[in-house]
Amino acid sequence: MQIPALPALDWTNGALDASFDSRAGELTLHAAAGSDWTNDALGGPAQHRASMLGFQVEGDFTLSARVRVVGERTTFDAAVLGLWCDEQHWAKLCFEYSPDGRAMIVSVVTNDFSDDCNSSVVEQGFTHLRIARIGDAFAFHASDDGERWEFVRVFRMNSDLPVTVGFMSQAPMGEDCDSRFTRIRFSAGAPADLRDGS
Repeated sequence: MQIPALPALDWTNGALDASFDSRAGELTLHAAAGSDWTNDALGGPAQHRASMLGFQVEGDFTLSARVRVVGERTTFDAAVLGLWCDEQHWAKLCFEYSPDGRAMIVSVVTNDFSDDCNSSVVEQGFTHLRIARIGDAFAFHASDDGERWEFVRVFRMNSDLPVTVGFMSQAPMGEDCDSRFTRIRFSAGAPADLRDGS
């Protein structure tokens, strides 16, 4: 699959159901039941059945997209922007459905075990997600309008392996999850200030 302005795309864990509407500029990813990434900090079994559609990237970069989930939502389903080195080192920024029935910005950073953090509640049916690399660090941001970006977290991954960045859909508890990505933007370089809304 090829998306304008992005390098050639490949899957991290085998091809899944995906399509790209070039006229609408919309990527659709359909997650099957039980698809997720998690390295449970409480010691439960790790799970890496989801597959990310992405590309390897070197140097500073910024990747953003407007994301939504179509149809009835189930607990922990999400449209995701992610980073992948291997099963012990990965991160994801999610538009996720919480156990109490609210859509939220949720981020997970995994260095052996997953550090899972709920951020803001999203009242509308979509949000904008952004990943940036600044030197050896990565930053997650979210936005209501794709113009002013709210800081979610900054972190490092303890791996020297190449980094793949891309798009994912997950459905840990439900039968499926239909995730949509539009306004996809990729560029070299990163925000000059991670906390001023730019």
